[in-house]
Amino acid sequence: MSSGEELESVEAVLEKAGKEPLQERELRELRRILYGKEAAPLSVSEEALRMASEKKFELKAFSFGAAKEQTRAPRPVRIGLVQNRIVRPTTDPLLEQRAGIVERLKEMTHAAYLCGVNVLCYQEACTGPFFFCTREKLPWTELAESAETGPTIKTCQEMASRYNMVIVCPILERDELHSDTLHNTAVIISNTGKVLGKTRKNHIPRVGDFNEVILPRCVLFIFSLPRHTTYIMAAIKCALLGPPSYTHS
Repeated sequence: MSSGEELESVEAVLEKAGKEPLQERELRELRRILYGKEAAPLSVSEEALRMASEKKFELKAFSFGAAKEQTRAPRPVRIGLVQNRIVRPTTDPLLEQRAGIVERLKEMTHAAYLCGVNVLCYQEACTGPFFFCTREKLPWTELAESAETGPTIKTCQEMASRYNMVIVCPILERDELHSDTLHNTAVIISNTGKVLGKTRKNHIPRVGDFNEVILPRCVLFIFSLPRHTTYIMAAIKCALLGPPSYTHS
């Protein structure tokens, strides 16, 4: 593929990749088509990088720019997105499983703080294995908790206040005021530690053999965004709608 050539198709490049190494330009074009414009790397705290290495999670940071405005000074916002994984075997007692995950989230939240994150978004149903895709039954529904007074929310309130950070915490919610109805809920906690509100997601459709598989990856993404609300809400929406790394089979 010469420097002036365009890709024939993504399928053709993927087929070629199974037979011979791809050229660097082909890889760049493939990434651009699949993921959009390449984001600039963002420098983060050395302490955070050391922590990520010691605690065995990835730390990726990128910056998105915007056109310079004439009437307003730049006010960058840093968004953190967490893709976590379970810590303890699913045969362990439920409370021990949840405690292990929450401790892991505490570590990644501290790393986000070291990186100057303003808004941190955990992944969907962050307190346990991702069981929504195939079943809603015991014992996993026992992980449901109140979106206002649940133990995970209390922990997040304390961290939000301590780190001066907005935290979006998706949980399996138990609505105790309405017959213990369960909801797939994201709770938004302000930097003062107050619960600002919550959003309840429509459930994954049960159609045929639909199955959602979450990849076992543990990573903290940091994005430095311009002040434009559209970008900020897009990042938060990414957390509310679920983790970015998944496949359908």
